Amino acid sequence: MENRIVLNSKHFEITLKRLASELKENHQNFDNTVLIGLQSRGIHVLERLKSIIETDLDTKLQCGQLDITFYRDDFRRRDTPLIPSVTNIDFIIENKNVVLIDDVLFSGRTIRAALDALLAFGRPNRVELLTFIDRRFKRHLPIQADYIGKVVDTLTGERVSVEWREIEGEDKVVLLK
Repeated sequence: MENRIVLNSKHFEITLKRLASELKENHQNFDNTVLIGLQSRGIHVLERLKSIIETDLDTKLQCGQLDITFYRDDFRRRDTPLIPSVTNIDFIIENKNVVLIDDVLFSGRTIRAALDALLAFGRPNRVELLTFIDRRFKRHLPIQADYIGKVVDTLTGERVSVEWREIEGEDKVVLLK
């Protein structure tokens, strides 16, 4: 079986703009809302959404980057140690509406770790989840996204790769067999 393109560059951009529109509709002026991208690939979704929203609303958003390495439940079970990324949250999340952003939602374990890590920065008023791709089957935890770019149903041996023009040279989502 061959790999299959799930979103080409045109539909990739349309999906990002739709997600940005949903966020604008639900959060209006973003006065009490912060966006936090999960390391490592969620920050690419965050940066694109931030650019779209800031341009459309002519405003600056509070955004951060969250590394969950030490909050993962498999942290000590690996043969090779995980290398942590940067956490950059230079604002207070206490009583804020937080939108966690990641590229792919699969088992839910990354989001569980992100929630644990987030609480180290305070108690938010509300936490929402935005994911570019939702692999909705095979959840290990009861976690669902509030904002979904595209639902991709996969088999056990398949993988979803979100590729970015800044890294891989082209925006696309590929189902790897």
